Amino acid sequence: MRYSAREKTDTKLLTASIIASLYGLLLIISAVKSSDSKMNIVVQSIAIAIGIFCMLVVSRMDYQVLLTLNKAVFVLYILLLVLVLFIGTGESVGTVGWISLGPVNIQPSEFAKVGFILTFACHIASVQDKINNFKTVLLLLLHILAPLGLILLQPDYGTGMVFIFISIVMLFYAGLKLRYFFIAGGTFAVASPLLWFFVLDEFQKNRIRVFLSPESDPMGSGYNVIQSKLAVGAGGFFGKGLFKGTQIQMDFLPGKHTDFIFAVAGEELGFLGCVAIILLMGFIIFRIIKGANQVKTSAGGLICMGVAAMLIFQAFENIGMSIGIMPVTGIPLPFFSYGGSSIITTFLAMGLVLAILRQKENF
Repeated sequence: MRYSAREKTDTKLLTASIIASLYGLLLIISAVKSSDSKMNIVVQSIAIAIGIFCMLVVSRMDYQVLLTLNKAVFVLYILLLVLVLFIGTGESVGTVGWISLGPVNIQPSEFAKVGFILTFACHIASVQDKINNFKTVLLLLLHILAPLGLILLQPDYGTGMVFIFISIVMLFYAGLKLRYFFIAGGTFAVASPLLWFFVLDEFQKNRIRVFLSPESDPMGSGYNVIQSKLAVGAGGFFGKGLFKGTQIQMDFLPGKHTDFIFAVAGEELGFLGCVAIILLMGFIIFRIIKGANQVKTSAGGLICMGVAAMLIFQAFENIGMSIGIMPVTGIPLPFFSYGGSSIITTFLAMGLVLAILRQKENF
């Protein structure tokens, strides 16, 4: 039995995604109100409109057709990640991850997240009956390392961590035995000293030092975290009111509309505003995971879990760095942080999930 798209579309998930993006836009409007960055409001509004349009279009597509294009998708996002190494520009210290197209900057690593989830899900689904075979695991590892290595060359370790977490969740969901995770964890632990002394740049080491003790460099690397914590703490239960936050409106907090958008909610809308963000993200993630467990095709379920993992890690990391329990990595808060590539990518991922959930009764 087949159903109409309208009957099967997860309207709760769709609505929650749109509400989250509009809430984020409101916070961005407040964050840039006192600065010269008001063009960001226009850019983000356009990006949200494009993102919602893309979500609706993708949600009406047959995702099984998209799965047949997985090899072309893999080649495309690998080429973009290679291209950015040659012509990329940087918007943050040490990272060259944007391609400038006139007035518009795109971040290929953001779009690569969705591409990777799609292609990795196809790869896992094709070998799921022998996923614990050593050769199979090795090939899956190579699939992970291809985009991950290119992202680390930018270098963008924050986005690299997102890819690693997505991979772990998808492999665990597919039934990979725990011994492989323990081997990977042990290898990382052994390699950590080498990474510290020979791989990480000084500014990345400073971020880790500041995470452990922000007060050790209050006017340097620790400044952003300290100001963010002050903003969140100053909001109390109800907040100081939209457009009335001292840290926000007097520009004490850098990156307030991007990395530290959660601090805007904390100071101006208080505990209630922060809880609203967490509840919205939690509801969206819950709906995706619930849907993954109802999907009858392994590839569809894997894609849903990959998208859920992406949202979980980015939300936890972004909120965590705003309140000082995670190191600052520049990872955006999905739906909320300013950034055209981020918001469009997030909506594309949601469109893919909605397409899968819409068709789950047909398989």
